[in-house]
Amino acid sequence: MINYTEKDGTLIFKVRVVPRASRSELVGEHDGALRVRIAAPPVDGAANDELVRLLARAFGVPRSAIDITGGHAAKLKTVCVAGGRPAVLKSKVQSPGLACKRE
Repeated sequence: MINYTEKDGTLIFKVRVVPRASRSELVGEHDGALRVRIAAPPVDGAANDELVRLLARAFGVPRSAIDITGGHAAKLKTVCVAGGRPAVLKSKVQSPGLACKRE
């Protein structure tokens, strides 16, 4: 189960990122965090940009609603999703595999 908090309409949770994967996708849960594979390398913020794109698509919110608040240079990040719903987060863990094409 993914640990999350809701505060003022914002969903806050941890994301464990695996960079340089063959494709970008939500994988499931790992140690209380959402595990995400990212195709981009962790260079010049490319992996963070890809993470924001993937999460925005998964939650159905604009990219501006996604904010990485902690762990910018780490594999374990804290993410805030404005307007994010816990039901969406739970459904992504139960049926992972949302892939995102690199743009």
